[in-house]
Amino acid sequence: MSSLATVDEHIEAAPAKTIQPAWVRVMHWINALAMVLMILSGWQIYNASPLFGFHFPRDYTLGGWLGGGLLWHFAAMWLLMVNGLAYLITGLATGRFRKKLLPITPAGVLHDVKAALTFKLSHEDLSVYNSVQRVLYAGIIVVGVLIVLTGLGMWKPVQLHWLVSLFGDYPTARYIHFFCMAAICAFLVIHVLLALLVPKSLRAMIIGR
Repeated sequence: MSSLATVDEHIEAAPAKTIQPAWVRVMHWINALAMVLMILSGWQIYNASPLFGFHFPRDYTLGGWLGGGLLWHFAAMWLLMVNGLAYLITGLATGRFRKKLLPITPAGVLHDVKAALTFKLSHEDLSVYNSVQRVLYAGIIVVGVLIVLTGLGMWKPVQLHWLVSLFGDYPTARYIHFFCMAAICAFLVIHVLLALLVPKSLRAMIIGR
């Protein structure tokens, strides 16, 4: 009986495992805020000159008009760029990206997709990303870089003409920018759904454990 009590005391005394370090949590929520502001203001800008035959509902736009949307978009752009750059540098310098996102193999992705579709994908150890998560997180980093580069080219098409030329021309840069936005929106929906399905992952992103 005493040995069982000792084991229980040892378990209770063991410190909780840190899943998300403080710098990740802070930058994650800043990125989330910046992304939401950019998407809503971007929809306002899009409505002024649509690429396709639809407009985004006014209630889901930010800025009230083209000028207001641009002001919000540029303000959020700097927040996203500075915070995103800091996140990339810190992730590379600490080895977090290499540890969390690599390796990515086709076999591993297919295995985990099948497990996810059959509701057999394990979420016991939140410190280890499965192959689906690795693809999603690595992919959204690439999309984030593309949307920033196309956005800068669209912002200063004369001064940064070389950047616009990298994507072909100005209209092509607009299309790439739009589809990157759509990819980010899809990622956010999946991200939120997974957080709701695995609440402890959301807790870890708030308190770290």
